[in-house]
Amino acid sequence: MHPWAFRARFRRTAFGWKGTKLAIERIHEALAEIRAVARHDPASAAEGAVLFLEKLSPALNQIDSSSGALGNATYSAVQELVPIISSAPADAAVRMKWLDRLFDAIQDDDPPYIEHLGDLWGDLCATPELAAAWADQLVPTQRSVLLERKHGTYAFFSGTTLCYSALFKAGRHDELLELLTMDPRPIWQYLVWGARVLAARGQVDDAIAYVRERAGSTTSLETIARFAEAELLKAGRRAEAFDQYALLANQGNSNLSTFRALAKKYPELAPDKLLGHLIASTPGEPGKWFATAKTLKLFDRATQLAWASPCDPKTLTRAARDHLVKHPAFAMQCALAALHWMSVGHGYELTGFDAHEAHRLAIEAAGIAQQSAQAQAAIEQVLTADRPMSAWLRKALGITTSASAPPPYGR
Repeated sequence: MHPWAFRARFRRTAFGWKGTKLAIERIHEALAEIRAVARHDPASAAEGAVLFLEKLSPALNQIDSSSGALGNATYSAVQELVPIISSAPADAAVRMKWLDRLFDAIQDDDPPYIEHLGDLWGDLCATPELAAAWADQLVPTQRSVLLERKHGTYAFFSGTTLCYSALFKAGRHDELLELLTMDPRPIWQYLVWGARVLAARGQVDDAIAYVRERAGSTTSLETIARFAEAELLKAGRRAEAFDQYALLANQGNSNLSTFRALAKKYPELAPDKLLGHLIASTPGEPGKWFATAKTLKLFDRATQLAWASPCDPKTLTRAARDHLVKHPAFAMQCALAALHWMSVGHGYELTGFDAHEAHRLAIEAAGIAQQSAQAQAAIEQVLTADRPMSAWLRKALGITTSASAPPPYGR
């Protein structure tokens, strides 16, 4: 048996209430250890993966997991380890022992750090025959629970997703659909198996309609969109997937992360065209995509976006500073736009320093780009008295201006 280093680090209640950071580090170390063994001994790596998943919840159950970071780390661990287990060279007897151990771990999974194993139970079974054997074990309990629920009694079975996943892997699709019809209010994690059956039969449109019609109010539109997009992509219907679902299905933590997710999934779309789709998806707020355009070095498009709708002045000033030397004309536009949005009252917790920095960069960039006259005209327009924050800007900069001036360059 391999001497796994993570074994001692994941003893029961090994981490305290504030142990999130340390636990995530230890998870990454364990995954690296299993990954290294998998390169030369996949069977031992699978045994280690099973052991790690067994020890995970008991070791973490004292941690304050409210931030969600630990949940993300454990979810990623499950996603990485399941393929190692499912692809390992192991006979049916060994694999059944692994599954028995993992089933017991799921029953003791509190908080539920490894619950996603249920969705992947068919993969863990590896063969339709083993999946069928598990389905035979799970279906009677699942049927009994559903009958109770149908009669209005609260009933829950922690093996529900395991049952559906095993039935799907075993090819017992009609039986799976029959069980779902018995459930008066199936949650998404159960309902989606019915849609997967329809998609597996080539009925992609019916599968999408199935989830759209039956998903309850607790299922987000993003969740439905991710399912629909994935099935359309599998069917080779890429244009439909993008046009109908991609923008909703790939929302990231930032506009840039959304762009990158879509660019990776749809490499056939040129960056400028993809960005155009995203800008169109937020009508009235094109400025939200300034930072994305700037990062992609689409400077003409970024300049247009900087002036099109409110942008954070601090973001614009940073862009001006970062591009002062190599792209001074763009830097000038960013700095001028920052002053413009300050003058009309946009920005959060702005100080006199912010105004000075934007003004300094506008003047300096204009000098490098040989566009000083245009920049000066734009600054004068920003400082006219008819703007909500022009008096504050004049005071912050310590300058006065005439009442009229040409419109700002770039508008």
